[in-house]
Amino acid sequence: MGFNPPVTVSTAKPGGRFRCNNVEGAARELMEWQNRGVMWNHAVRACTSCLAGEMTTEDVRKAFIAAADEEGKLLADQH
Repeated sequence: MGFNPPVTVSTAKPGGRFRCNNVEGAARELMEWQNRGVMWNHAVRACTSCLAGEMTTEDVRKAFIAAADEEGKLLADQH
């Protein structure tokens, strides 16, 4: 269940970066975020659905990118 290409986001640590390359990593990272907007909610549900075999890894990657973009955490142009 890998992301291709990986998605890089900022973390709570100053200058911190997380290079997410799979659904499990996305789910763990999302749980660390303080702000939990609409796209965060969608991304968490996408992770759960993918792990249950109901969505694709690419669906989760897109949802994770949208959530990171909404929170200002997306570090590179990954659209």
